[in-house]
Parts: sequence; C-alpha cells; structure tokens
Amino acid sequence: MTWEEMRPLLEQGTVDTLYMVLWSTVVTVIGGLPLGVLLVLTDKGGLLQNRPVNKVLGAIVNIGRSLPFIILLVALIPVTTLVVGTFIGPTAMIVPLSIGAIPFFARLVETAIREVDHGLVEAVQSMGGGIPTIVGKVLLPQALPSLIAALTTTVITLISYSALAGAVGGEGLGSKVITYGYQRFETGFMLVTVVLLIVIVTIIQLLGDLAVRLLARRGRTAS
Repeated sequence: MTWEEMRPLLEQGTVDTLYMVLWSTVVTVIGGLPLGVLLVLTDKGGLLQNRPVNKVLGAIVNIGRSLPFIILLVALIPVTTLVVGTFIGPTAMIVPLSIGAIPFFARLVETAIREVDHGLVEAVQSMGGGIPTIVGKVLLPQALPSLIAALTTTVITLISYSALAGAVGGEGLGSKVITYGYQRFETGFMLVTVVLLIVIVTIIQLLGDLAVRLLARRGRTAS
C-alpha cells in the first residue's frame, strides 16, 4: 500500500478516533467527577457520611473497573442501540467508551481529593462554609493538578479503548488497523498506524504534564 493510499485512511481514522475520545471524555468527566466526590463525601468521616451509599457506589465502581472493555463493549450493544439507534460507528462507540471510563476516572478523582489537606476543610467549616462551598472552593481547586493528571491518564485509556472498539463495528484507527493492516496483511499500514497512535498519546501526555506543572507552580506562588 502506497502513502497516497494510506493517507486518506489514516486521516479519517484519526478524525474518528479523536471524535470518539473527545466526546467520551466530556461524558466521563460529567459522570465520573461527581461520582468520585461522592465516594469521598459518603465515606467514613466524610461530610456526608453514609456507609450504605458509599458501599453501593464503591461496588458499582469496582464492577465497572473489573470488566474487560471488550466484554463490556459487547454486553452494552443493546444499550448503545437504545440510546443512539445503532451500535456501529463512532457516535455509537461513545456510549460504551464513556460507561467503561467513568468508574476508572471516578477512582482517580477519589484518590486526588483524598490528598487535600483536611485542615483546609475544617477551616472553611469553622467559618460556616457548607458542603457546596467546601467542594467548590477547597476540594476541587486544591486537587486540580492531580485531577488534570487523572484526566490525562483517562484520555490515554480512552484512546486504547477506542482502538478495541474497532473490533466490533467502531470506526477510528483501530478499525483501520483490523481491516487494512490485519485482514489484508498490510504490515506497513499497521506499523504507520501504531506510530501515529504513539504520537497522539505522547502529545496528550506532554500537554497533561505541562498543565499539571503550571497549576502546581501557580499554587506554590499563591501560597
């Protein structure tokens, strides 16, 4: 396969991959951020201590994280079809990608928030600050560098998930590798696609690391 033949396939695969990852990331943050906060607030000693609720949320997150994505992808075909109207294509893949990533991101959010100095929380409480104030003014801002690092890890995980999605009707670079690299024995195309995925992941990791360093530096300056 020549470069002229590869280029349109790679361009379309890259666009589809970025489309799936972008919207899956948005849905993952919307679902995973509050879930991770609730895991902290409802835990023992938390501001909304409720052990039964915490156990249920923890069990849901653990089950979601323990399922291999390829199995989750197939199991969610009826749900994806119900939500989107089809289980094939980049838009359809947003559903399983998001559901697979939300528990993963929620645990990372929980870990990041637990790192916040509890003394800051107590100080805001002593001044009459309620839970919304504590979450919005203390927990999330103080944990922001760790949250950005967690988001970076999640985006990279979504890229790997999107490659697997190509095996069951998803588009993107994963689909192109299976169709043209594996099934047609185009080793050169497969190698170029792998290099392209490595480049995409590296860029995302570098941007995430840069954002974390800038936020950490700003935090030290402010303090």
